[in-house]
Formats: sequence, C-alpha cells, structure tokens
Amino acid sequence: MLIDFHTHCFPDKIAPKAIEKLSFTSGGLTPYTDGTVSGLKKSMKAGGVDVSVVLNIATNAHQQKSVNDFAASINTGKDIFAFGSVFPFSEDAIEELERIKELGLKGVKLHPDYQGFNVDDQRLKPLYRKISELGLITVFHAGFDYGFAPPYGATPEKMSRALEWFSSPVVAAHWGGINCNEDVIKHLCGKDIYFDVSFGYSMMPKYYAQKIMTLHTPDRMLFGTDTPWHTPDMEKRLLDALELDACAIDKITHKNAQKLLGMVD
Repeated sequence: MLIDFHTHCFPDKIAPKAIEKLSFTSGGLTPYTDGTVSGLKKSMKAGGVDVSVVLNIATNAHQQKSVNDFAASINTGKDIFAFGSVFPFSEDAIEELERIKELGLKGVKLHPDYQGFNVDDQRLKPLYRKISELGLITVFHAGFDYGFAPPYGATPEKMSRALEWFSSPVVAAHWGGINCNEDVIKHLCGKDIYFDVSFGYSMMPKYYAQKIMTLHTPDRMLFGTDTPWHTPDMEKRLLDALELDACAIDKITHKNAQKLLGMVD
C-alpha cells in the first residue's frame, strides 16, 4: 500500500491560474498534473498511490470557509483525505477550526510564509491548543520556500519551540525543512514530530537523508510527493536509494499514515 501524505489540488475553475501563479512565483517549477482533483487521481494511478492527503491553504481570512468547503467536498475518507486550513490571525480562526472538525476533516495545513507568521509566535498558543483539543493533525510547510525571501517562518529551531504548545500530531513537511538539514538534525530529530519526505528527490542529499532517517527513525517518517510539483516515482527513487529494510519501508509508505489517519490496517 502507498499513502501520499503531501499533495495539492484546486477547484477546477481556479486550478489553471493557481498552477500558473505558483509555478511562476517559485521560479518556473514544472507541474506534473493540471492541479485538478482528476489530475491528482491520474497521478495516483500512474504512481501506484492508494490514498492521498490533500493539503489546502487559506492565504487570507476571507478564504477560510471556501477552502474548507472545497476540502470537505473532495474528502472521501478512502482514497482522498483532505485537510482544511485557517488563517492564523483571523478573528474567527478558532470557530473555523471547530467547523473543520465538524466537517469530518482529519487535520489542517499551515504555511508560515504564505500566511505571514512565525510558527513560534506566542500569539499562536491559543490556536495550537485548540487544534490539539480537537485532535487534529497539523502539517506545516517547513524550511525554505522558493517563492519567498528569507527569513522563513518555519525553520527547525522555530518548529522546535512551537512543538511545546501541541499535544496532537505535528508533521514538518519536506524532511523537516527544505535546505535545513543540519538544523533539522540539531533541533528536531528524535522529537515528537513527524517528517514527510515530499519534494526530496534531487533536493535531499543522500548523506543527509540517511542521517535523518537514522536519527529520527522510520517510525516518524511519512511518504509524500508535493504533487503536482513532484511525482510518486520521484520520491520512491529516493527512498530506494537509502537501502532501507522492508519493515522501514512499510512504516514510511503506509503504516505510520494509517495510524495518524485512523485507518484500519
């Protein structure tokens, strides 16, 4: 079984413009799907993915409701688990978290750079505590983002401080932080946090991938692609190069995700 814990898609009406804008902003990244739900499912079929977690982001307060309504509309709880999002400093962020829970969504995606915050901002304590109270999973974009200039909002050191305010599962995307390998090792490896391996192919040096995998262990790793920006085959190639045993591969590719999502094995 293969569960992709990090994918993106958009409503059909806005998908073309969203993909074009994101690609341009990030320096001309090549998309491997058209950004639609059907495009994601085609990629899943081609890459042997059984389940995808779709991560949605509310980039302003006015988007919250529509973003979460879209998430609920595609969330099957079988092949698609869609996560919601809140704009952290919106007046109704707490109420919207409650609605996310009522909609049956399993988690939220927060992107510090797109949403303009630092993960360790003291003002976010109530938000994180509400997420934890509701038992939601939180996925953070972590490390650098090619669409933004530094400083970045979710460096490993900042993530380490923010973890203290959570009692529900937290996932730091992109091996704990894009281009932050030494700091991931220093500040996050061994802590109570999951890393997904999305966008690692051609970006993550094998030396660091093996070191992080050893120090953090496969028990806290999740397969992910960052579709449409990488494909399942890309990330499988990286995992294959790490020479992991079958038990470790099973944990990374589906067992850890099944546990987090409450799926029956």
